[in-house]
Amino acid sequence: MSYIYSAMILGVIGFQIALILGAPWGRITQGGQVEGPLPPSGRMVAAVSIAILMGMALAILSADGRWPGWPAWTGWMAVAVNALSMILNWITPSAPERRLWGPIMTVMFALAVAIVWL
Repeated sequence: MSYIYSAMILGVIGFQIALILGAPWGRITQGGQVEGPLPPSGRMVAAVSIAILMGMALAILSADGRWPGWPAWTGWMAVAVNALSMILNWITPSAPERRLWGPIMTVMFALAVAIVWL
C-alpha cells in the first residue's frame, strides 16, 4: 500500500511542478483564487509543497517498514498533514478544486491511516 500512496504523491508532485512551470491551473489549487497560472508567490508555495510531499512519502514508506527507516512518529505526522490537506481541499471555496482534490486527498488519507495503523 505504501507504494500506491507514494505513486499518488508523485502524481501530486508532478502537478506542483507543472504549476511552478506556469500551467494555467490556478482555479484548482491554493483556494482557486487565481485564474490561469499562479503568481510567483503561489509558485513558491507549490515548491514548498514538493518538499513536504516528499517527506510525507518517505514517512509513509518508513511506517511500512521500507527505506529510509524513519521513526514511527514521522508516519503519524504524515497522517496529520494529510488530514489537514484533505479537510482544506473539501472546504475550499473553489468547486473545481473540491471535486478534484477532495477525493484524491481522502484516498491518500485512508491509505496513510491504514499503513500507519497496521
